[in-house]
Amino acid sequence: MKISTDSHISKLFAKLTAPLPAKEGRVSGSSYSSKRLMLFLAFIIGVLTSLAGLLLKWLIRQIEHLLTQQFSITDANWLYLLYPVVGIFITGLFVRYIVRDDIGHGITKILYAIARKKSFIKAHNTWSSIIASGITIGFGGSVGAEAPIVLTGSAIGSNLGRLFRLDSKQVMLLVGCGAAGAVSGIFKAPIAGLVFTLEVLMFDFTLGSLLPLLVSCVTAAAVTFAISGTGNLFEFHLVNAFTITRVPAYILLGIFCGFVSLYFTRVMTWLENFFRRMGSPWTRFLVASPVLAVLIFLFPSLYGEGYEMIRLLLNGQGEADWNQVLEGSLFYGMPHILLLYLAGIIVFKVFATTCTNSGGGCGGTFAPSLFVGCVSGFLFAAIWNMLPGNSIIVPENNFSLLGMCGLMSGVMHAPLTGIFLIAELTGGYGLFLPLMIVAVASYLTIIIFEPHSIYTMRLARKGELVTHNKDHAILTLMSMDSVIERYDEQLHPADDLREIVRQISGSVRDIFPVVDDAGKLLAVLILDNVRHVMFRTELYHQLHVRDLMSPCAARLTVNDPMDIVMSTFDSTQAWSLPVVDSDGTFVGFIRRSHVFALYRKMVADMSDE
Repeated sequence: MKISTDSHISKLFAKLTAPLPAKEGRVSGSSYSSKRLMLFLAFIIGVLTSLAGLLLKWLIRQIEHLLTQQFSITDANWLYLLYPVVGIFITGLFVRYIVRDDIGHGITKILYAIARKKSFIKAHNTWSSIIASGITIGFGGSVGAEAPIVLTGSAIGSNLGRLFRLDSKQVMLLVGCGAAGAVSGIFKAPIAGLVFTLEVLMFDFTLGSLLPLLVSCVTAAAVTFAISGTGNLFEFHLVNAFTITRVPAYILLGIFCGFVSLYFTRVMTWLENFFRRMGSPWTRFLVASPVLAVLIFLFPSLYGEGYEMIRLLLNGQGEADWNQVLEGSLFYGMPHILLLYLAGIIVFKVFATTCTNSGGGCGGTFAPSLFVGCVSGFLFAAIWNMLPGNSIIVPENNFSLLGMCGLMSGVMHAPLTGIFLIAELTGGYGLFLPLMIVAVASYLTIIIFEPHSIYTMRLARKGELVTHNKDHAILTLMSMDSVIERYDEQLHPADDLREIVRQISGSVRDIFPVVDDAGKLLAVLILDNVRHVMFRTELYHQLHVRDLMSPCAARLTVNDPMDIVMSTFDSTQAWSLPVVDSDGTFVGFIRRSHVFALYRKMVADMSDE
């Protein structure tokens, strides 16, 4: 749909972008109207992302209630062996035959769209992730709904930007608004939504760009509050306030969460690679879905997002409450194995999550991180309190909350997001300092072993990750296509001097490719090497290209990231370098001056208010 085909949108667009009367001290009308349009779109994105999150949560609740309302709490429920398999099968059919596109790894897709696709996200992502993840999680898939909603929100922002024909920088900002609004709405956490976008998606916006993000966050949270109430997602009642004597326990909990985060990240990466090598999606389904079903049968707490277990550990008042974790499993009525059962959940949750996604389901790692963190915090506190000679007793409830922050900080490499998200999720502001201690300790522990988060490691290995380093970010955002100079002129080794002079006389270039009959690059011919003979007509049939050509200082490929391009220029000190495709066929030249000119322009654009 184009703006010109719809009179209502056209009038609205014209009104929003109409320049205001110039006044002393006011920015120009076009600049002001552009900012006003961005604020309006940020508001719309906040509303839409909030509604999308509410719809997905409602869909999950309805499916889960329909399937499990008759389940026994005192006996094992054999349908746990069936529901997850059916859910993944339906989701796989939906994705394969209706969507016909990969919709997994939502946050990684956003990062890739920013780095390599000028923030373009396909239109179907505004709805496909909602349906796919709703079915997956409702039927028991052990994943979270948050990453699909973040992808949905970013897709809404991307497609609104295209609808209003905005430039790539503005579209990138709207993608950030969608992600921020999604986190803000689904968690009722506006500050966490803003921090998540800046920290996890690694946007390096100017101060003036933060206002649309704030508008989107506040709008999404307000809409969610208006529809679902003002209560926190997880109710938490602080009983034992912060005391300085518990600081060593907080630090050790953070270190413990760092190692659990490392385990979670490394095992998920290994399992994903294992399933990817299977090739066929049906083979992955036949292997992964039964493993998931067995794990959920043994540990029913792995069913779906696991938020009920989080609420139980955060608010339980003693063993009678905590033993409810064993309900509906083979281990019901065996409270003496509770801690062993919780340890098993920590170990196998990553298997359940990866099997869900690799088998054909759709979901994210937000909720699994919170889930594993809550269990890890509780288990750490329980074991700490059992240590002989220990006089500092720590509350399991508080440490369950702190563990959520620790895992979020470690898995996502986002300590600020972990701190603010958990504080806003639970209302646990009385533990703000312990949250900071645990988040920092967890983050400092995992970065020793793993420099990239679970979302960014795939792109970082390919050199496709935008970072807070502005120089590296700009190079990542630059595309090879934008700097390649395409050539029509090509020389062959057997061409004589007459042919060389003919091509030079009709061109403004100073370097020419020498290729074979198949178009593969062999060498280059530099104008300076021809000047001394180009007017000697008696040599026109005696000298040939092979006598005058020079070897290439280096060759670039069309898939090289821009940081490789720049480092190659630096190492060779060349002013022009040839570019070839994967087969060695000549594509064009890249000039150092062209790259620097585009780099300066992008620096100016990123710094422009």
